[in-house]
Amino acid sequence: MGAKPKSVGIRELKARLSRYLRLVREGGVLVVTDRGKPLGRLVPLTRDPLEALKGLAQAGVVRWSGRKPRPRKPVARAKGLCVADLLLEDRE
Repeated sequence: MGAKPKSVGIRELKARLSRYLRLVREGGVLVVTDRGKPLGRLVPLTRDPLEALKGLAQAGVVRWSGRKPRPRKPVARAKGLCVADLLLEDRE
């Protein structure tokens, strides 16, 4: 899906932030590390969320049929009480 992400430590990132943001702006992916352990990732924003979803599907991270999601049924229902009442009851 592209080149291997570049890794950078926190100290280096702070010292040369503009340089690394330029790299991300140009489409690069940057893995931020803390003492050699991955901490986070800086990736360019996509303008179209649909394109991001297609990219995730191509990478095998998600499966998507391309159709609009169907509404889901509620997992649980409380008969006769609203959520606020249930929370108050639980706190007692």
